[in-house]
Amino acid sequence: MFGYYLELAWRGLRRNSVLTALMVLAIAVGIGASMTTLTVMHLLSGDPLPGRSGSLFYAQVDTDPSPEQRKQPLDKLDYPTAMDILNAHLADRQTVVVDSAVKLRAPDASLPPLMPSMLSTTADFFPMFDVPFQYGGPWRAEDDDKHARVAVISADLNARLFQGANSVGRTLRLRDTDVRIVGVLAPWRPSPQFYTVAGGRFAAGKTADFYSKPQDVFTPFTSGLEINDGNFYQFTCWLPPSTPGHLQNAPCVWLGVWVQLNSPAKVTAFKRFLDGYAAEQHALGRVVRPQNTRLRSLMEWLDFNGVVPSDVRLQTWLAFAFLAICLFNTIGLLLAKFLRRSGEIGVRRALGASRAAIFAQCLVEAGMVGLLGGVGGLLLTLLGLWVVRGQPVAFADLAYLDGRMFLLTFALAIATSLIAGVLPAARASRVAPGLQLKTL
Repeated sequence: MFGYYLELAWRGLRRNSVLTALMVLAIAVGIGASMTTLTVMHLLSGDPLPGRSGSLFYAQVDTDPSPEQRKQPLDKLDYPTAMDILNAHLADRQTVVVDSAVKLRAPDASLPPLMPSMLSTTADFFPMFDVPFQYGGPWRAEDDDKHARVAVISADLNARLFQGANSVGRTLRLRDTDVRIVGVLAPWRPSPQFYTVAGGRFAAGKTADFYSKPQDVFTPFTSGLEINDGNFYQFTCWLPPSTPGHLQNAPCVWLGVWVQLNSPAKVTAFKRFLDGYAAEQHALGRVVRPQNTRLRSLMEWLDFNGVVPSDVRLQTWLAFAFLAICLFNTIGLLLAKFLRRSGEIGVRRALGASRAAIFAQCLVEAGMVGLLGGVGGLLLTLLGLWVVRGQPVAFADLAYLDGRMFLLTFALAIATSLIAGVLPAARASRVAPGLQLKTL
């Protein structure tokens, strides 16, 4: 029976080609607009570490000495607090992160000096965040303690300096210090760059920066302090540093601390440790608000910072509003199409077809319109994503259609057309056969 309905639907579509084209176009344009923005939203709001994010947490202690009440601690930590947390060794893995720009030269490469971004961190950073390697691997934990002059570089930087060859063992010069390359990352693009997220809720437009490419150079935190001290980005300072260029004792917050906790009991114990540490520091006069500590999971931290740009959210809502307009237009066109065939429907009813059969036939025809509209919508979605990739935004190169969004395109197109077809199909199924036969 379904095959018979398909045959009737195909004949109906061919019979009124202008109406059919208008309906397919309405569905295609609505689907193209909504799926373009929905795909961008999906890429920007997804879990950057599926399966691992639930065990990764961002630690916060309020070390701001100002007396006014504060609902939330600052997004970063000062140096003493960050080091005290790391030295407690209570997590399964733990790392500190801070980024900066650095002057770089490669003695083996015939290129002028570069100013890439550098992340100073610890050896646990790479296994914690499942960072892939193309050549070599991360430095060892003892290299952090020894202030070793080693580095890991990105695939992009390796391609620029060494044409993508295995550069492990070669030398880079960071400012005035030579470092040895121990590892080269495979192409890696976390979306967003979650490990440096901070302050997104405070500055309009800042969230787009969270989708930039990862840093090109990774060095041990202790080595980075010695190589590039004075050039690290500070989140905020409440007094000017007493010694310019040295942040270890500066009244500034500038470090992020991530911990990996593999069980709920460890999460509870670590939060208890943060509370106890803040109370201890309050007794010493260094912390004003000891109750103001937080331990947020990776996804909670991203949500707290509002990492999806507000203009992307607005565009998504506007696109779905436009899809609703296309839906109402399609309802009107289907209603006109089905009612123009009242005589044919009356004959079918007189020959014994039930209202349910007429309703099903009309819905099949609406679904076929949706399928054709889905094909057009897919082409418009690909065109829309191509336009997005040409925009001057940090996340532009991420705008590609994956398998899930490909299937959703057709599912949304067919669902939209079926919803649009319910009212016209119901109206057509109630055509009085006797009255229609008299007019033939």
